[in-house]
Amino acid sequence: MRTDAFPGSRRYGDEERRLLQAVRDLIQVDREMRRAASRRMGFGETDMRALRFVMAAAAQGPGTTPHEIAGHLGISTAATTVLLDRLVRAGHVERVPHPTDRRGKLVVPTPHAYEETRSELRGTHDRMREIAAAVPRGARPALLSFLQALTELMREETGTT
Repeated sequence: MRTDAFPGSRRYGDEERRLLQAVRDLIQVDREMRRAASRRMGFGETDMRALRFVMAAAAQGPGTTPHEIAGHLGISTAATTVLLDRLVRAGHVERVPHPTDRRGKLVVPTPHAYEETRSELRGTHDRMREIAAAVPRGARPALLSFLQALTELMREETGTT
């Protein structure tokens, strides 16, 4: 007989438990997949997280600042400088003048960074797209709502809202 980990809490139904276990499994294997991709590309995990952040920022606008990268990664600005120096030497990012702050710099990804990540992840992303396309259209709104609600809860719990 299974008991819940927290006495007094409402018991999970079997389907609820399986849903939440599937999410935990996905989160764990996502971490493992990112670690493996980082190793294959010759990066540390923090370097890969930084590069992904820089690429996402560039997709939204002109780039991001070293200070924003430090905040995103939860590391000091000194550690961020060392990290960015590594990524610059590897040809993955560039520091460019900030468009509105003469003293500031933006960090932007290089074409090499896009080529290498695309080459490394293309097959996986194509298969993920196929799996997403196989989800029945009628089930998608409920699935999206479930995942978004869990994401919001986790953001609230971690203070990253």
